[in-house]
Amino acid sequence: MGTVIFDLDGTLADTSGDLLAAANACFRSIGAGDLLGPEDAPTALNGGRAMLRLGMSRLGHADEAEVDRLYPVLLEAYEAEIDRHTLVFPGAMEAIALLADSGYRIGICTNKPERLAHLLLTRLGVREAFGSLIGADTLAVKKPDPEPLREAVRRAGGDPARACLIGDSRTDRETARAAGLPSVLVTFGPSGPLTAALEPEALIAHFDELPEAVRRLVPLA
Repeated sequence: MGTVIFDLDGTLADTSGDLLAAANACFRSIGAGDLLGPEDAPTALNGGRAMLRLGMSRLGHADEAEVDRLYPVLLEAYEAEIDRHTLVFPGAMEAIALLADSGYRIGICTNKPERLAHLLLTRLGVREAFGSLIGADTLAVKKPDPEPLREAVRRAGGDPARACLIGDSRTDRETARAAGLPSVLVTFGPSGPLTAALEPEALIAHFDELPEAVRRLVPLA
C-alpha cells in the first residue's frame, strides 16, 4: 500500500490572499496600514511569523517581541476570514480521487496549526478526502523534521517507507529527504518559479500530471 501526503498552503490550495489579509489586519491594528501586497504571496506561504517579520522590516525595525505579540492577533484575524479568497487548485481533488481509487492512502502534513487546517479543509468541503491531518502543533516537532510526515503516513494507514510528499517549498523538499522519501513539487503556486532549483524527484505543472508521477515514484505492489 502506497501513501501520498500533501502539504496544504500553496500545494493543495492558494491560501495566500487570506493569509496576507490577516497580516495586514495586524498592521492596521498598530496604525501602520497595509504593509503587504500580492507580490508577497511566497512569504505568506512561509507562515504568519514570516509575514509579520517582513511587514515590521518595512517599518524599519524587526522586533521579535512585537512579532510574538501580534501573532495571536494574526491567527484570530485569519480564522475569522479563513476561506474568503482561498481556492483549491484546479484538478487537485480529481487527482486525489484517482489515487484513492487506485489504492493509495491519502493524508496531509502542514505547518499550519492543526485546528486551522481542519477548519479550512472543512470549509472548503474536502476534509473527508484525507485519512490523516498533521499540523504544526500536532506533534512536538514540525516540518522539516521528518516525524510529522511519517506520522501523517501512519495515521493514513500506510507504511512510512512507501510514501511520497507533494509540496511546493524547500521545507517540503527537506522534509521528504530527511524521511528518505521522494517529493513531488508543484510549479503552479505562488512559489512555483523557485521549485525546479530544489531538484525534487518530480515536478508537476498541473494536478493532471500527479497520478502518473506518484505511480512512478511509489508503485503499488
